[in-house]
Amino acid sequence: MVKLKTVALLIVSLFALPAMVDAQVKVDPELPDYKPVSGVSGSLKSVGSDTMNNEMTLWAEGFMRHYPSLKIEIEGKGSSTAPPALIAGTSQFGPMSRAMKDAEVAEFEKKFGYKPVSLPTSIDMLAVYVNKDNPVKGMSLQQVDAIFSKTRKGGYPTDIRTWGQAGLVGEWASKPISLYGRNSASGTYGYLKENALFKGDYKDEVKEQPGSSSVVQGVASDKFGIGYSGIGYKTADVRAVPLAVEGDDFVAAEPANAYSGDYPLARFLYLYVNHKPGTELDPLRREFIRYIFSKQGQEDVVKDGYYPVPASIAKKALADLGIKN
Repeated sequence: MVKLKTVALLIVSLFALPAMVDAQVKVDPELPDYKPVSGVSGSLKSVGSDTMNNEMTLWAEGFMRHYPSLKIEIEGKGSSTAPPALIAGTSQFGPMSRAMKDAEVAEFEKKFGYKPVSLPTSIDMLAVYVNKDNPVKGMSLQQVDAIFSKTRKGGYPTDIRTWGQAGLVGEWASKPISLYGRNSASGTYGYLKENALFKGDYKDEVKEQPGSSSVVQGVASDKFGIGYSGIGYKTADVRAVPLAVEGDDFVAAEPANAYSGDYPLARFLYLYVNHKPGTELDPLRREFIRYIFSKQGQEDVVKDGYYPVPASIAKKALADLGIKN
């Protein structure tokens, strides 16, 4: 079977820097320092991804150190809430842990006559988490599908409902697998459905949680639990299971494997913006975006447990909006 590599991964692997794949993730030294400018005032609202909620908050806090009079509101109930808010004009930014669907882009374009701009702000690995005491060595995406999905479109021959069916022995063999996940408003829910459930349907037994941290907390407190969430929500009480496409070796959820494209569920975390081609962004949005793609903004990414983008990707993102470094 052909290894799953998204467009995002191919772009990242082209621009990955050696300094960024060390055991300790480092920010690209070629990224510019953020320097404040005059004329920045007003308020901003961000509506969208729960996965990016803490990240958006860190960016807002860092940005407001330069402009303390600003008011910034962050709402993170799920990626699917981002496009309607951008279209309605009730938010200036739409963070999403998945790319906009064609229908969402079409709805936006119907309203404004042009497409929204997507900015790849950072890199995440969607992790499949088990309790820290769970000895499972790894899983194929087809096994993940057989665990979480009732349709098994990945082609695994049998349903997996016990840890014995997932390869564990001893006291684990007869224990039922307890499933934790997100609701359909979540981009993470949609991303796993698309890339690991092969567009199949989730089992009815999945315990839907209101946020990414709740999924991890559920697995941490349930010895026989399994769930999925962004790598930025990893705690000492859970393990990220190494994953593989059927027939390939297991790949650990580690930074080097995200940048190389070998980890099958690596993805960009996007920020969507309403920008009419040929026009200039207002100073407030322009400077907030400049901050995100600065050295300080990408240090916030690392602080939140995600992985920074290379300077080459940051430069292109700014150029797409006509912003100079």
